[in-house]
Formats: sequence, structure tokens, C-alpha cells
Amino acid sequence: MKIGDMVTRKKYHNDIIFKIIDIEDDVYYLKGVNVRLYADAPISDLEIYTDDKDIEDENNFLKRAYNQPKEERDEYFYLPGKILHIDADKEYLNRCLDYYEKMNIAAIGFNYNEKELKDHVYELLEKYNPNILVITGHDAYYKKKGNENNINNYKNSLNFVEAVKEARKYENSHNKLIIIAGACQSDYEELIKAGANFASSPKRINIHALDPAIVATRMSMADANSDIDLKEIINNTKYQEKGFGGIITKGTMYMGYPR
Repeated sequence: MKIGDMVTRKKYHNDIIFKIIDIEDDVYYLKGVNVRLYADAPISDLEIYTDDKDIEDENNFLKRAYNQPKEERDEYFYLPGKILHIDADKEYLNRCLDYYEKMNIAAIGFNYNEKELKDHVYELLEKYNPNILVITGHDAYYKKKGNENNINNYKNSLNFVEAVKEARKYENSHNKLIIIAGACQSDYEELIKAGANFASSPKRINIHALDPAIVATRMSMADANSDIDLKEIINNTKYQEKGFGGIITKGTMYMGYPR
């Protein structure tokens, strides 16, 4: 096996597809292809993945993710909300930006590591004045450290919380700036308390690379004059209410007349 190979882990019943990103002293370092997850394993635990099996049910999920909300395209025109996406993982960022483009959503993205997020979020908000802000990357809950209610037991949740608080200094209203924050296993409750409209992960599970972008896209296309259908938006994510949650707010899309 070599760097770049797609593999699965026998110990976890081959449930997630990884890419080998480094090999050091017989330890293979892995990154989730579709799930925002880093891991490592010995070669004895790895199997080469071939795409003849859709072990993550990825094809059905993508069909749902790319199913655009229906719009009445008669004499009206539509102005979806603009998205600023800040991602600590450049590969996932590019995948999300490609998703926005295919969904015809105006979005701009930036790549900073999790510790840098809080230092850049305010200036980017000032410069681009988006309707929707996505703050994501990688995270993990370390059970061995202790209780899930202690934010210090997470890899990057505190960094996401601090970035959300900085964003709320720019715009305090949950309706004027929609914030989507978190990654795999993040401290959901603390992110919501910090000011996020949507956050991961209520059940401390892994999330899909596209989940933050899917929520952002649905909010971009939701009516600015009406309360969102919260459950419908959450149900569009890969693992639904186990991986993402949020609060009821207005959407960000305005409708105009005539076309």
C-alpha cells in the first residue's frame, strides 16, 4: 500500500473509505474521502478499497444533496443568499465550492487552520458581507479525557466557538447572519450557545464533508420572509439530526418581480 491508495479499516468493519496521506514507522495515516475524519492504523488493519461496493451509501446521499429545491420560475426572479465558507481543510473546501457552483449559489472560500479561524473571520465578514457564514474543518471528541460537556475534551471545538463569537461581534442577529459551525464530533451545545444557527454534532458522530455546505445551500435558497423548515434542512445532511442541529430562523433568499 502507498500514499494515495483508498483503503478501509477491518477493525471498524470497513465502514469508512480513507485515503492514505502519509506512512511513518509502519503507521499509516488516513484521511476520510467523504467523512471529515483523520485516523491512523497499522497495515494489518487495512484493506484496499475498490469502488464496486458503495459502503457509505454515497451515491444515494449525493442524489439527495444535489436535488435542488423547486422554484416557481414564472414571472418572478430569485436572489439566493451569499455564502462565505472558511474551511481548515483545503481539499474539502474545494469540494464544497464545487458543490455551491453546481447549485448556482454565490460563494467564496478561504483556507485557514482551526487555530487561525478566529483571527480572520471578522475581517473576511467586513470585506465580503455575506448572508451565510460556514466555519468548519476537523474536530474530535476525546472520550478518554472525560465528559463530553467539557469543551477542553475536544480537538478543535474551542477554536470553532471562538470563531463564532468573533463573527457575532460583527453581526449579533441570527437572522441577519446565518452561522454554520463545527466538524466531526464537535461540541454542538457550546457552538449553539456561542451564536451558531446550525452546528455539529448532537450525537458526537462524524459528519460528511459536504454537510456544512448542504445546510448553507438550503439556507441560501430559503425564503427570507418565512421561518425555515428546520427538520427538512437537517434531513438533507448525511446523518441528519445525529450529525447536525440548529434553530429556527428566517431564510436568506429574496424574490422579485418581474423577471
